[in-house]
Amino acid sequence: MAIMKVIEVLSESKKSWEDATAKGIARAGKNVKGIKSAYVQSQSAVVSNNKVTAYRVNLKVTFEVK
Repeated sequence: MAIMKVIEVLSESKKSWEDATAKGIARAGKNVKGIKSAYVQSQSAVVSNNKVTAYRVNLKVTFEVK
């Protein structure tokens, strides 16, 4: 039986929501080992002068507790 834990990660990218997700997982992976999945709970965009300037995601990251 495996014990799993979920943490919340907020991430931002100037490129896309997909890039924000990848950056969030990469950053979480520096401190958390055994990441198994990520759930995008929400997405939002920063707008300036009628243009999207940044993409943000709120991730639920699941990893195995050893």
